[in-house]
Amino acid sequence: MRGRKPKPVKHQISAGDPSHVGKAKLDKHLANLPIAARRLGDPPRHLSGLAAQQWAIWRDDLARLGMDYRADRVMLEGACVAYARAIEADEILKDGCQVEEPYVDKMTGELGHILKKHPAVSVSNVSWRRVRSFCAELGLSLISRTRLSIEAPTLGRESLMELLLKPRPAKPVQ
Repeated sequence: MRGRKPKPVKHQISAGDPSHVGKAKLDKHLANLPIAARRLGDPPRHLSGLAAQQWAIWRDDLARLGMDYRADRVMLEGACVAYARAIEADEILKDGCQVEEPYVDKMTGELGHILKKHPAVSVSNVSWRRVRSFCAELGLSLISRTRLSIEAPTLGRESLMELLLKPRPAKPVQ
């Protein structure tokens, strides 16, 4: 998709409708948004090792953020597979990022060696790029979490009165 990602309807409403769509239209659009089922559950059976461990970590993080929707299982699975693949490629690269490849000089016929980039370098780069992309989509990256608008539960009348009646904390002396 080209350009900026569309702003969620809740963000548009809280920003005061900067694009002048109309609050009534935004409220109607918000009311018509589909609601996905919650709870990601256990990792798929084909995930094992590091990918399954990462599934459990990210599943718990998404649950704490209130963003553990079943519709995102495939996205989370892709992120876990890409993460495991990136770590595996990085483990291979511990010995170095270059490999010697034999070649024959066409002019002299002599056998020589040329240094080339290890194939795991490309696998690592692509996998980490995919992990970043998946994490941004799922709300697991720092910048995507700052864009979230998770609303605090509204205080009841009694709670508000209790809050207002509490003594103010003393200001520190400077």
